[in-house]
Amino acid sequence: MKESEVRQHVTTPLVNPAFAPVVPRFTDREYLNIVYRTDPDALRAVVPEPLRFDEPLVRFEVMKMGDVSGYGPYTESGQAIPVVLDGEHGEYLHAMYLDNFPATASGREVSAYPKTIGAPNLYVDNGALVGTLDYGSLRVATATMGYKHNRLDAADATAQITVPTFMLKTIPNYDGSPRVMELVRTEITDVVVKEAWTGPARLQLFEHVLAPLADLPVLEVVSASHIITDLTLAPVKPVHDYLTGAQR
Repeated sequence: MKESEVRQHVTTPLVNPAFAPVVPRFTDREYLNIVYRTDPDALRAVVPEPLRFDEPLVRFEVMKMGDVSGYGPYTESGQAIPVVLDGEHGEYLHAMYLDNFPATASGREVSAYPKTIGAPNLYVDNGALVGTLDYGSLRVATATMGYKHNRLDAADATAQITVPTFMLKTIPNYDGSPRVMELVRTEITDVVVKEAWTGPARLQLFEHVLAPLADLPVLEVVSASHIITDLTLAPVKPVHDYLTGAQR
């Protein structure tokens, strides 16, 4: 294979890429979002500067992807933290767990999503929308929400899921030192909200050393939403370089 041909590939193996070279379009992405209040000291220990937070809040999410170009259906779960950077309000993606390797590899390599393999699930059970996350054979999160109790305004639903998203991009050198260490920004675009609901909710987090969601404990459930939408993810852009200390 010639050098010019090698340069056309964005991932390995060259003859069997880990993910398709596409910009994925998400159709019928179904969200269960639960915003909760947590320990501010626990947040300070994990939110990287120059990001800061106004209130000690966390959004736990389970997302069931009805169809994704290049990846197919899969389910994802994780935690996002409301933050502020230079006066702009957004969310810092703290951890993401999903059951699809191509989507995991693409999210980490092409962008900076903090993705790892897990076993999330989203389903309706006896009048409740249920979101769960297992790591290996153990349960690490269980969320429940009253199923379609109260309609949520589509504009409010759009505002919830289109806030800017910040992530940490790290690539090591071969000696283990950082080669790339940047704070990056992205956002959701081309949103079509199909359904949006709110209602009562509960969230339980369970201790696990390799899936430490419970390190951000649930002190109070603040709000919950159930949203079904089509959307596209915008490319990431660097906003801060940790190796030089420069804003981008």
